[in-house]
Amino acid sequence: MAKSHIQFVCQQCGAIYKNWTGRCTACGAWSSLIQQFDESSRDEKSAVSRGQASGRSLEYVSIKKLEASDDRERLKTGFPDLDTVLGGGILLGSVSVLAGQPGIGKSTLLMQICAEVANTHSVLYVSGEESAGQIKLRAIRLGAESENLKFASSTSANDIAKTIEGGEFDLVIVDSIQTLTLAEIASAPGGVSQVTNCGNLIIRAAKISGTAVIIVGHVTKEGTMAGPKVLEHLVDVVLTFEGDRYGGFKIVRAVKNRFGSTSEAAIFEMNHSGLSEVENPSAALLSERQNTDGSIILATLEGTRPILVEIQALVTPTNFGYPKRTASGFDINRLNLLIAVVERRTKLKLNDKDVFINVVGGIKLQDSAADLAICLAIASAVAGRKLSEDFVVFGEVGLGGEIRSAFRPDQRISEAKKLGFAHAIAPATVKDEFVIPVRDLRSTLIDYVNE
Repeated sequence: MAKSHIQFVCQQCGAIYKNWTGRCTACGAWSSLIQQFDESSRDEKSAVSRGQASGRSLEYVSIKKLEASDDRERLKTGFPDLDTVLGGGILLGSVSVLAGQPGIGKSTLLMQICAEVANTHSVLYVSGEESAGQIKLRAIRLGAESENLKFASSTSANDIAKTIEGGEFDLVIVDSIQTLTLAEIASAPGGVSQVTNCGNLIIRAAKISGTAVIIVGHVTKEGTMAGPKVLEHLVDVVLTFEGDRYGGFKIVRAVKNRFGSTSEAAIFEMNHSGLSEVENPSAALLSERQNTDGSIILATLEGTRPILVEIQALVTPTNFGYPKRTASGFDINRLNLLIAVVERRTKLKLNDKDVFINVVGGIKLQDSAADLAICLAIASAVAGRKLSEDFVVFGEVGLGGEIRSAFRPDQRISEAKKLGFAHAIAPATVKDEFVIPVRDLRSTLIDYVNE
């Protein structure tokens, strides 16, 4: 008989310790070790020997003889852009994880997907967080009342997996993985062991029955998906739901996708009838713009989708000995780097000024081509002068002050032309009559930030 042993498992990285310590030496997290029981055999050597003796040679085939096509059915979500993010829709037999901060709209989005899929397929919504009454109210508000849409309330991974294995449903929603427990494990819900084993059990059931499963995941205060990283490796698709929970645009991205590209993004906005896709985000973002100093229009990309967003900068004298730098929608470390480049490569002095950067609309920029727009916005705010309202800007800024090329410039230029802009200030490597080529940051500030 295997003897029960006490061990301590880090809830952040899954590292195992024999004794409790205040800090995990593997990931550096404090107070993350939780006591669990290890039922493993004391005789590890004999277990390895038995495993080696019981193994058998694999059957293999030439890769040329493998079937490359996957003609399994895909379920349409009702959102064309979200279908594109998923690689064409929800593939039967696939397991996806949707992670986002509380209140951003994960349950709303999934209920709308259920309403669309339930028109032609059987759907089960399993909730371990909300009661039947709460789900009913949301279904009424979103028009998701259908005979094909079933509801169950459970936190037992054993029961959920058994239901999935039955093959009665084409799509199953599990809300959420952090509330599930496996009867064979004594630890609390949300722990590394529970999340890993519950996820593994559900994934096996989905693959056996050919049922598509979407699992809701929580996020940490740093914005990453909560729980062990192994869960992201096990599933087929990992989606992140980003944006401001109180307003602005919300973006769904695929961090991992075995069935499609990870460079696509779906943009949503919340209204009284639920989430709806934004057909022309550029026009919506620029509709209330006032052309003042510190305001620059950036041609950026969300995945492969071009969007024009407004960058706002505010520069004021600091009241303390240490200047403050604040950024909303832009990486603060990148901002500090660009401020250092502006000070070193131009004549602007920012060491006694507070710098505030805002990306309008709740968009979070992950595009290196936003560098030039950030620098121009800061210079415009310092000088009290504005850029011509007919210009859009994009380009990466190097540490030497040089303007470097940007990804997919043709799509950025096409979007700017659609909205009536006259020119784009862009790297000199872009060959287009629409582009005003620039090579270094200093000459750009002198030539184009004017009265």
